[in-house]
Amino acid sequence: MPPPPPSPITVSIVSHGQLDLVRPLMEELDRFSRGMVAKVVLTINIPEPDALAGLRWGFEVERIENPAPMGFGANHNQAFGHCATPWFLVLNPDIRFDRDVLAPLVAQARPDSGLLTPRILEPGKAEPEQHRAIITPHEILVRRRPGYVRPAVPHWIPGLFMLFRSDTYRAIGGFDERFFMYGEDFDICARTQLAGWKLQVAEDLLARHDAQRASRTSHRHLYWHVTSLLKVWSSAAFWRFRGALRKAQASVR
Repeated sequence: MPPPPPSPITVSIVSHGQLDLVRPLMEELDRFSRGMVAKVVLTINIPEPDALAGLRWGFEVERIENPAPMGFGANHNQAFGHCATPWFLVLNPDIRFDRDVLAPLVAQARPDSGLLTPRILEPGKAEPEQHRAIITPHEILVRRRPGYVRPAVPHWIPGLFMLFRSDTYRAIGGFDERFFMYGEDFDICARTQLAGWKLQVAEDLLARHDAQRASRTSHRHLYWHVTSLLKVWSSAAFWRFRGALRKAQASVR
């Protein structure tokens, strides 16, 4: 009997004192998606009690303990250096699964899809999160008003569940480490599409998000959020992507 094919996904999870959240996530990955996960690269970004001591799963776990805290993108770029699989999954500690979504997600991947995600269900919501439009000051002001129209295809996806082709991630240079937290997910989505790859959302697959919403309660997180938006709006990728969207929209009118 031939050996089974190698597991295709390396998962990157970063804990910011969140190992109590990581534990159930690891258990769900092991229960539902063991055959898809070659390795979990678990980055301990700040010192914390080891809530995973003595636990074992059906995949390799490689731990990185940072001597000093690093930003979102820097942590996942570091983890990608330990990836030898065709797919690289950036996963928040507070994502939850009720069944395997990784195998069907990979199975649905189109040849030109460089970044994939399932639909995301937020706490207390009956329907998955709606697709996101390009971030502009005007979009932020009107997104909660009646009559606001969401795009049929998302312009970007949040960084809590991002399944990259490793070739795509490598070709675009991963996350832009100028963003410490917030904004890097929009930026990498824009650069992925500008490089000729597509975003693909699996409309029939669902993951749950136990959202923390720190930027609404923490002055430090709010500062990071606002400064990241300013970095987005001053970046070449934003203006190139905005121009490409306008050109595409004009061509279908």
